[in-house]
Amino acid sequence: MLHQPAPDPLLTFPGLSRILIVSDAWTPQVNGVVRTLRTVTDEMRDMGLTVEVVGPDRFKTIPMPSYPEIRLAIRPGKTLARIIEEFAPDALHIATEGPLGMAARRYAIRNKVAFTTAFHTRFAEYLKARTGIPEFLTYAWLRRFHGAGAAVMVATQSLREELTGRGFKHVRPWSRGVDLQAFHPEPKEDWDLPRPIFAYVGRVAVEKNLKAFLELDLPGSKLVVGDGPQRRALERDYPKAHFAGARFGAELAAAYAGADVFVFPSRTDTFGLVVLEALASGLPVAAYPVTGPKDILGESPVPVGALDVDLRKACLAALDVDRANCRPFAETYSWRACAERFMDNLVPMHAPA
Repeated sequence: MLHQPAPDPLLTFPGLSRILIVSDAWTPQVNGVVRTLRTVTDEMRDMGLTVEVVGPDRFKTIPMPSYPEIRLAIRPGKTLARIIEEFAPDALHIATEGPLGMAARRYAIRNKVAFTTAFHTRFAEYLKARTGIPEFLTYAWLRRFHGAGAAVMVATQSLREELTGRGFKHVRPWSRGVDLQAFHPEPKEDWDLPRPIFAYVGRVAVEKNLKAFLELDLPGSKLVVGDGPQRRALERDYPKAHFAGARFGAELAAAYAGADVFVFPSRTDTFGLVVLEALASGLPVAAYPVTGPKDILGESPVPVGALDVDLRKACLAALDVDRANCRPFAETYSWRACAERFMDNLVPMHAPA
């Protein structure tokens, strides 16, 4: 999967030199969608393309109910239309289904221009977990939202098959990459905790299913690196676990490398960038056999982790994985290849939708 840079992106992607991405997930948010978009944007700029991301930071916002760290744009339609017309993109990509995504979709339909979308987040499952809204209702709306585009990009083959089975059309693959300069097996954080250390890294939120990890009967220590709306409640309910808070940059890389097993308890992620970050840090992965982990680990010719419907069994099996296998496998994931696949999936705005 290692990919050499294209010699001339303007020849490789003719007619697509100005790319506009509209996303409700953008800085200062910290999540997989933001990391993906920021890194792919940087890669495309390095390829000589002009790329602009329109996020909530350009609009008046309100906090998202039950998740105040996420800000939602208020009535962005007119301002967004002006931004689109002033930038005059060759291709329009709508990354999310929030207020900005819906406004961009309305603009595109009204002006009869083509666009692409991406399925980053399982909103149906998250809404059910937070509000009780039945999944089939949300999926019906999501089909309609994405169905207006020329293509919907997804990160894994299993998700592509699932969405196709749910009636989504024009589903195209768009895998992910990992920053191999940022994540590496050395140096390691000295956690000064009983070994083995089973670590989770990521948002501390209900959709990440952290209770499934924290309730396991495991030897050694449980470590949670990250922050989010559920952190305070989990710290209260699981006092034996160690909550280290959010880490960034070199401290984050060392946090991964200093553990013994990376535990990914989520059942609803569409990929799981943290899985690649852990592997790049030389850390075996334990997870459920669900979309994301099963797609990533299933590509490795040698064991780099363990999957099991019994998460405890997966954790214990991952302890026996040779850490030396993890980094070489992670090196097969290139952000440049991810950016080039993204470009392959785009369509000219004025092409037939």
